Amino acid sequence: MAWTAEHRRAADRRGLRYPSDLTDAEWALVAPLIRPAKRGGRRRSVDVREVLNAVFYLLSTGCQWSALPKDLPPKSTVWDYFSRWEWEGTIERIHHTLYVAVREQSGRDASPTTAIIDSQTAKGAQKGALRSIRPVMTRARRSSAASATC
Repeated sequence: MAWTAEHRRAADRRGLRYPSDLTDAEWALVAPLIRPAKRGGRRRSVDVREVLNAVFYLLSTGCQWSALPKDLPPKSTVWDYFSRWEWEGTIERIHHTLYVAVREQSGRDASPTTAIIDSQTAKGAQKGALRSIRPVMTRARRSSAASATC
């Protein structure tokens, strides 16, 4: 499929501070997925969009938490939100929503209809089944020499 002028406009990220920042259209898609602040407590003092921008910055650059730019929220705040969102499944819902939007924007079905698995991947999956996990999950055995001295 060839890129059209419409595709190029949609993919243009020039007006953003970082290429990983959310556009207004992307934010409109994911904002409803983020739970509002709890009632009765202090008002939320952080911009949740900026927190999500920081999470996307970390994911796209692969930088360390301590290397988070100073114009984004503090790393402790970003970590707190990220860990809560990960636990609640919010990150996965955000990913799915943006994934579907990008596929539909490019003129594809929302979910792929074909998957390609190379033969090496399939062989590795068969070999690694439960056998590779089982020794970690079983209790360590004492050797006969160790049990004789105890």
